[in-house]
Amino acid sequence: MPQVGIRELKNKTSEILRAVREDKAEYLITYRGQPAARLIPVEESGEDVWTELERLRDEITANWKSEKSAAELVSEGRR
Repeated sequence: MPQVGIRELKNKTSEILRAVREDKAEYLITYRGQPAARLIPVEESGEDVWTELERLRDEITANWKSEKSAAELVSEGRR
């Protein structure tokens, strides 16, 4: 499985996504040389993944205590 750093992924997004979509390629995404994520075709992840993500979204939304959104909290953490 080819490895691609975050910067290279940013610069070659179209090319990499085309390979994933058309050639069913898989990539290991690295951040500072360490594995951070795996990019795989949707068909291989299966529908159960999407169902589970939607369930988690609903659970998080139902239990969210802060008046701020997650994006706002992440943005504050980066300052």
